[in-house]
Formats: sequence, structure tokens, C-alpha cells
Amino acid sequence: MNHQKLELIYQGKAKDVYKTDDPEVVIVEFRDDITAGDGEKKDILINKGYYNSIISAKFFEILEASGIKTQYIELLEPGLMLSHRLEMIPLEVITRNIAAGSLLRKFPFHEKQEFTPPIIQMDYKSDEFHDPMINDDIALALGFATREELETIKKTTLKINQVIKDFLARKGIIFPDFKIEYGRNYKNEITLGDEISPDSCRFWDMKTCEVLDKDLFRKGESGVINAYQEVATRILDEEDKEKWNIKD
Repeated sequence: MNHQKLELIYQGKAKDVYKTDDPEVVIVEFRDDITAGDGEKKDILINKGYYNSIISAKFFEILEASGIKTQYIELLEPGLMLSHRLEMIPLEVITRNIAAGSLLRKFPFHEKQEFTPPIIQMDYKSDEFHDPMINDDIALALGFATREELETIKKTTLKINQVIKDFLARKGIIFPDFKIEYGRNYKNEITLGDEISPDSCRFWDMKTCEVLDKDLFRKGESGVINAYQEVATRILDEEDKEKWNIKD
């Protein structure tokens, strides 16, 4: 597909979305910006967008092959993803397989406590209100989604969790939790959007529990890009590594 990047229509903390010559297709540009704490902590890490786009593309391809509808079309080049245009729903859908991060600050769970079944949490995506946790009734009252759409989101999220968790287990990676976002496509269908990357997921090495995600940046530790590269190296097949110049 040959689509030209046109007008900027959305700028997030780490990604830009551009119009193309097709009104239902956009180009998502992954930037090297990295943030934490409602955007209060910021930096630029060279090649972060490169790795996040490649990792997200791989996960989207895996999910598409499993029957999950996503906005992904193709990775034009590292950092530039061709995607279906979505009307995004302002909900962050968080799935927790293991207790970590903010869950431990807010609730009396034990660190690394495993959840079977996993916990699904929804937050209102708003820096102004500090991404508060909400329930179905609040989401309905705010007009974010219908009850049927919320059920579709939860059912789809559980399937996404199982598909990726099983895939990562074969790559020696534990999948404690992840955050995803949904939108509506031109047919008004609930569709997975945004990204699935070390920015939005926790990844731990299965043998050492070494952190391979943005928690390193949150905690002020070094090796963030090395961790992202390690995730890419593990999940990509040899053909993709050669295509995107990823070295073992």
C-alpha cells in the first residue's frame, strides 16, 4: 500500500497520528519520547519508537491471526504504522495477571501475587483527572460505551491476554500486566488500537524476573532501550529480525 502522510490529526505523549489520502486510513508515528506519572517525568530515548513500533506490529499480527480485530494494517518502516482510523474510546483497559505497580499501592495484595482469573480494570484516560479507575456504570453514565460494547471489550481483552501470555511464555517472558485501548472503526465495530509494547506492558524475564519494560524508566534505572531491544529480539522470527535489522 502506498499512502502519503498528510495532516497531523492527533498528538499523544509518544505517538502522532496523521491523515492519509484514504479517510479511513491513518499513519501512526512512534516517537522517541518517553513519559511517566501523567507525563510529569519526560525524556527522549533514541530508538524507543523504532522498537515499540516493531514490537507492536508483531503483537498485532499475532492477534489478527487469532481472530482479534485490530487497527493494524502494516508497518511501513520502523516507527511508521499504517492503521485503520478509529474513534477512540477514552478508556484504558488494564489486565493484571500478577500484582505489581499501582495495584500494590492501592490495594492490600502481595507483591507478585498471581490472579486466576486475571483482573480486568478500567481507567478513564484523562491526565486532568489523573486516570481514575471507573466501573461499568460510570462508563455508561459518561457515554463512553454501551453495556454491550463493554462486554465485548472485556471478552476481547481476556482473549488478547491469553494469546499473548501463551506466546510470551514460549519466549521466556512473564506477562504480569498490560494496558490497551479500543476504538470504533467505520463500521462502528469495537477494534483494538493504540499499541502493545514495553511502554504499555510489563515484561519480566522468566528465569531472573529481570524487568524488560518502562518500569526501568519509572524507577530511574538505566538500560531502558536495551530492555526494549531484548523484547524485540525474543519475539521476532529470523525473517523479521533481518528485515528490521534487529541483532541478537
